[in-house]
Amino acid sequence: TLWTCLCGNTLFFFNNTKDNDYVEKLDLSDVMSLTDDCSGDRNLEAAGFLLYMKDEEIQITAPSLEARELWKGFIYCVVELSVPSSLNLLPGQIHMMRETVETERERRNNLSRTLAAASSSNLSLVEDMPECYQPVSRIEAEIMLERHSDRGNLLLRPSRDGVSLAVTTRQDLNGSVFRHYRVDRKHDGGYTFDVETPIPCATLHGVINCLVEKTNGALTPFIMEGPYEESITFVQANEESGEKSLRCAPSTPMPPVPVPALPPKPGIQTSLTGTSLTLLTITHTFTMAPCWLYIKSIISNQLYNYSSH
Repeated sequence: TLWTCLCGNTLFFFNNTKDNDYVEKLDLSDVMSLTDDCSGDRNLEAAGFLLYMKDEEIQITAPSLEARELWKGFIYCVVELSVPSSLNLLPGQIHMMRETVETERERRNNLSRTLAAASSSNLSLVEDMPECYQPVSRIEAEIMLERHSDRGNLLLRPSRDGVSLAVTTRQDLNGSVFRHYRVDRKHDGGYTFDVETPIPCATLHGVINCLVEKTNGALTPFIMEGPYEESITFVQANEESGEKSLRCAPSTPMPPVPVPALPPKPGIQTSLTGTSLTLLTITHTFTMAPCWLYIKSIISNQLYNYSSH
């Protein structure tokens, strides 16, 4: 059983409501359809629904019928960018969903414009963007810095105009204090950190380094890295029943690989007169560093049970 939250058009899953690190995420752009789940639940007040993806079905359980309608409505909003008319919603709930549609539409437009501007200037987001870049909105940046305060407090993101970029920072002063700064792209190359006295920087990495240096390290780049598996797992079918299950590979270290000795070169004779010859035997030691593999298998038509909150 996992807890989930909706951010943008992505569901993030957590082991419990107090966790800061999610264990799995689901991009809702692959949603094919959504239907109510009529199967029974031990909690008589709970109500579930099914998300049909391209390769799997996902069961989500809400604490009540009203909560289920809200979840379905918000998912429809971020997937179809429209408020569903088929749901029984109150006027206040419809207003919230209209705001959600506008926010998601603005987020997508900003992301598209940023990617287009980066492409036109031959800027590779993968290679040239600093690690602290996140394709999120202003509100999402604040939430991300708040939830993961141990990962850093300085984040680079797209700006609202879709052309420039922005920096969001978070610090503690009797609570969270957020600041947002604009980073403009210059026509002749390079960037300008747009404050009262603009600061020119040759690259985006220079912008981030400038902020770190001017604050004496009080601001540190936000590095968000997903969790990694601690063991090698794989899906294997039972030879008798054919039932598939997730298995863990043995953690026994691999035996050392013997190094074959080099054979002497044939046909070579050496004549030494008055020379002391010392034979030096060099032993090569090969150290095999452990290699952790993260293997994720998606099984067609596999049913996963999640609980939402």
